[in-house]
This record gives sequence, C-alpha cells and structure tokens, in this order.
Amino acid sequence: MTAMSWDDAYTGEMPPRWDIGRPQPVFVGLAEQGLLSGRVLDAGCGTGEHVLLAAEHGAAEATGIDLSPTAIEAARAKAKERGIAARFEIGDALNLDVSDASIDTIIDSGLFHVFSDEDRPRYVASIARVLKPGGHVYLMCFSDRQPGDMRPRRVRQEELHDAFSDGWAFESITAEMFDVNRFGHSTVAQSWLAVIRRS
Repeated sequence: MTAMSWDDAYTGEMPPRWDIGRPQPVFVGLAEQGLLSGRVLDAGCGTGEHVLLAAEHGAAEATGIDLSPTAIEAARAKAKERGIAARFEIGDALNLDVSDASIDTIIDSGLFHVFSDEDRPRYVASIARVLKPGGHVYLMCFSDRQPGDMRPRRVRQEELHDAFSDGWAFESITAEMFDVNRFGHSTVAQSWLAVIRRS
C-alpha cells in the first residue's frame, strides 16, 4: 500500500480493522512485565496506543512512526489529552530515520505481515540499523493458524526465522490472539508473538 492508501484507512467512517482504540492485550502484558523499556520505537504506530502504553509503564523515551499523517495527528492528540510524554512522527518503517543503534526496544503490532516478500528484507535491515545490540523486537503478526484467506497475509514461523536469520536470535514464538475490528464489531485472529533479540 502507498502512503496515501494507508492514510485513507484512517479517514473513513469506520476505523481500520487494526485500530481497536486500545493496546493489544499481548502488549499490555509485555508492558506490565517491564519489557517495553528503555528507548522504545513503534515502527508502525497507527494512532499510538502502544507508544502511550510504553510511556505510561516507564519507557525512558517512547516514539511512534507511521506513514499516515491522519494517524499521527490522532496519536499526538491522544498524548496531549492524556498528559503523556511521547513523540510521534510521520515516517516509513522501511527507511527509519533514527540515529544509528540508539533504540532498545521495537514494537511491531501487525506491521510485518503487510510487507511483500521483496520488502521484508528492507524492513529487517531498517530496524537492524536503529536497534542496539542486545535490543529486542516484539513482533505480533497474523499466523497461518488463522482460517480463511482474507487479507492480511498469514505468516508461518519459518518465514519469521528466514526474515530474521542474519544477526538475530529468537527467544520465543508463541501463539496468541490479535484483537481486530470487523464491520464495527470486536473479534480476534490467530497470531504469532515473536520475541527477537539483536545479536
């Protein structure tokens, strides 16, 4: 999708399927364990719920980037309304503009699975440039355990291992549920949560 089509997703009558108006429960659990810590970057933050979650749970610095200006505007408004110190910038996860190797923790909530096979290496290289050695990526994506063939594409564990094969170590991949909006109603989809460390 282009930057314009991503923005279009936020300007319709219904919120996009991935924007549930609150953090994903899996990321709430990570925050409560103190894992969204240090300098945190959400590589496709949407309207900012996971960045705000990290900031509320003690992240030294919490930043979100997204292609959609409308989503970033909404995220900034949330931060102001809630009195939370967080930064939101329009940006492309395939070409992160962050000082080299300065990030401790990267959040990926439903981003990896939107990339084509050609863009996956670009994405992994982009986050590798900004993540400190020993830093973690918490990546949640739709899994091949989800029935049907509607978008987004399903991801097999082997695809995750292939994408993060050079300079990364998997600490875990667990089956989880991803909360989504479907025609205005809340539902869930099968997902993987991968915890990946930059070696």
